[in-house]
Amino acid sequence: MMRLRLLTLALSLGAALVMPAVAAEPITGRATVVDGDTIEIRGERIRLHGVDAPESWQRCEDGDGGTYRCGKEAAFALDRFLAASRPTRCEIVERDRYNRFVGACFRADGREVNRWLVESGHAVDWERYSKGGYADAQEAARSAGVGVWRGKFQLPCQARAEHAKREPSC
Repeated sequence: MMRLRLLTLALSLGAALVMPAVAAEPITGRATVVDGDTIEIRGERIRLHGVDAPESWQRCEDGDGGTYRCGKEAAFALDRFLAASRPTRCEIVERDRYNRFVGACFRADGREVNRWLVESGHAVDWERYSKGGYADAQEAARSAGVGVWRGKFQLPCQARAEHAKREPSC
């Protein structure tokens, strides 16, 4: 019994040594866009904390009777925003269930990427994680009718759940 406990402890310690920990130092470099709320820097995927952008396949109404791929638009807008002031620095909060880093990111000029996504209407404040940290930016985008707020849209977390035929967790 003691040998089994020691073996279990040794395996647990070994796993802890090989499992990547949350980075103490920010991750900085040239960011490439994976989707509207995920970037990659130096081979590390980083999910932007507290925001939720439409999925690339997601369609939104444009307010003029048409629809557009709002997730693709969000990703293209994020790419343009990041390209305007490089490099990008991300302060890591945690790792998510997909083993991506989750963080707040900033352009070289100091502008916060997460906040910009919400205030430009390309993402929504994901209060479940942000604790309302971007509520003011979301209200500004909604009032201005920019991004997804120019027409009707389904919250990204609801669209993902419907697409996967499961209950939303947002």
